[in-house]
Amino acid sequence: MSQRLRRTPPVVLLAGSICLAAASLQPAVGEAGASAAAKQSPYSPASLPQRARGYYELMQGIDHLSVRRTASGNLIRFSYRVTDPVAARPLGEKTATAVMFGRTSHALLEIPVMDKVGALRQSGPLETGQEYWMVFSNKGGLIKAGERVDVFVGSFHIDGLIVE
Repeated sequence: MSQRLRRTPPVVLLAGSICLAAASLQPAVGEAGASAAAKQSPYSPASLPQRARGYYELMQGIDHLSVRRTASGNLIRFSYRVTDPVAARPLGEKTATAVMFGRTSHALLEIPVMDKVGALRQSGPLETGQEYWMVFSNKGGLIKAGERVDVFVGSFHIDGLIVE
């Protein structure tokens, strides 16, 4: 048997060991479903650049922008802090239509209107230093965490926010 191994070309031995290694690395049929469900990207999305934050603070009158999933992902909350009420006035207008656009999913979300409560957003005169919010309906989970979204409120728009 030792003579037989000496006569076998090294290429054949190498190919055989690669096949064995590949077979041992593949999960069993029952493990495939479990590993696929737990598979998650190791990369975290980049946040809003400092330059964009400065632009929104100086030109649009808002800062501390955040977009988060709430209520098991059925709602998405957009919150902001007002630094200049005059520049941010379109955000507080009751008549302005607010929508959120998901760049990857191409979903267009609206603010739900409840019978007794009204629209799920804060409106009215804005004050410096106060935090305000709007809630968008994400029924069916169209927009996922990590997706970039754009928020439009009348003529006011905010681009490239990341859903947390």
